[in-house]
Amino acid sequence: MKKIITISREYGSGGRFIGRLAAERLGFAFYDRDLIELAAKESGLAADFIKDTDESLSAGAPFNFSIWDMFSHSVFSPDAMPLQDQIHVLLGNIINDIASQEACVIVGRSADYILRDRDDCLNVFIHADREHKLRRVTEDFGVPERNAEKVMEKTDKARASYYRHYSGQIWGLARNYHLSIDSGLFGVEACADTIVRLARL
Repeated sequence: MKKIITISREYGSGGRFIGRLAAERLGFAFYDRDLIELAAKESGLAADFIKDTDESLSAGAPFNFSIWDMFSHSVFSPDAMPLQDQIHVLLGNIINDIASQEACVIVGRSADYILRDRDDCLNVFIHADREHKLRRVTEDFGVPERNAEKVMEKTDKARASYYRHYSGQIWGLARNYHLSIDSGLFGVEACADTIVRLARL
C-alpha cells in the first residue's frame, strides 16, 4: 500500500477536491494550504507573504537541488539563497517531515519531486478538458466568465513554471507521474475511487 499520495493538477480540474475525497476514504491526513500555515508558524513570516513569495518566480536560474542539504538547516539567512528558494526549502523540509510521520495526501508544491526517492508514494496528475475546467472555475471558484479562461491559463502557466524551476521536469508530462487521469471524462468521484484503489495495491 502507498502511504503518500501527491496531487498535481490543472486549475479547474477539481484536483484539490479529488485529493480531499481520496484522503477521507483512505483515512489519510490531507495537506494543501495547511503547508503554508505550517511554514508561517515555523518561520515567523505571515502566511500570505509566504504564499505570494513562493508563487512569484523570478527569471533566475533553475533551483539546484544539490544544494538543498547545505541550506536545509539555515533558511532565512540573508547570505543564503534567494528568499523564494529559502521558502521552498522550508516547505520541502515540512513535506519530508510530514511524509515520514503519517499517511497523507499532499496537493501541489512539487511534492512528487521532493519525495522522489521514496517508494511509498503514488504521484497523480489530474487534468480535464477546457469546458469542464471553465465551468468549475466560474461556478465553484466564482471567477467571472469573461475572465475565467485568462485566469485558468495564467494559473496553469505559473504552476508549470514553478514545477520546472524546482524540479527541472515538465509539469503534466505523463512519465513524471504514476497516474494521469481526466476528471472531466470520469468525474471527481470516480477519480478519487481510482486513486484509493491504486493506493491500496
